[in-house]
Amino acid sequence: MKIAIIGATGMAGHAVFHEAVTRGHEVTAIVRDGARARQLLGNDVSLLAKDAFELQKSDLADFDVVINAFSAPPAKAYLHVDLAAKLTALFRETQRPRLFFVLGAGSLLDENDRPFVETIRRQPGSDAWIAIPEAQFRELTFLRGVDNVNWVGVSPSALFQEGERHAPKLGRDHLLKAADGTSHVTNATIAAAILDEIEHPTVKNSRFTVSD
Repeated sequence: MKIAIIGATGMAGHAVFHEAVTRGHEVTAIVRDGARARQLLGNDVSLLAKDAFELQKSDLADFDVVINAFSAPPAKAYLHVDLAAKLTALFRETQRPRLFFVLGAGSLLDENDRPFVETIRRQPGSDAWIAIPEAQFRELTFLRGVDNVNWVGVSPSALFQEGERHAPKLGRDHLLKAADGTSHVTNATIAAAILDEIEHPTVKNSRFTVSD
């Protein structure tokens, strides 16, 4: 398949890039900094060096899948919602490309069916970065109102970190826990789950979550 990854140099993006290439897909990295992408992804990487907010329908229409792994700093966390709105607007009333949105864990529900973002707010020091999970919560809320675009949301577990691939454990809207009783997932594990879903679709206009 032809796959484009917005934010392919980020923690989620570069893991998805390598997993997709390993599986034999034709992958294009959409990034602002081409030199950094070549350093991280290899000199032979297929690149589209362009700001995500400058992308046009013609840039993306030939892809089977577009993965939005964009990340923004807390002061501009609202851009997560803005980019979701832009991408869905480009492909209203279409089934291709299939749009994947890498969301945060904040929009998941805890064991009491409360948004996990409420737990995050109580963490010491969260004032400095709480805007990001809050924005990603709003991003999912926005996407759930979109019914004429082929989209999928993907949420990591509470602790999302660099690491080796494990067999993905999947859920839908509730925070998962790994075998050790804590909620965590590596970027390699979530990349594997995303590629599994791309190759064998089971989710449409909904979100799933991944744990180690």
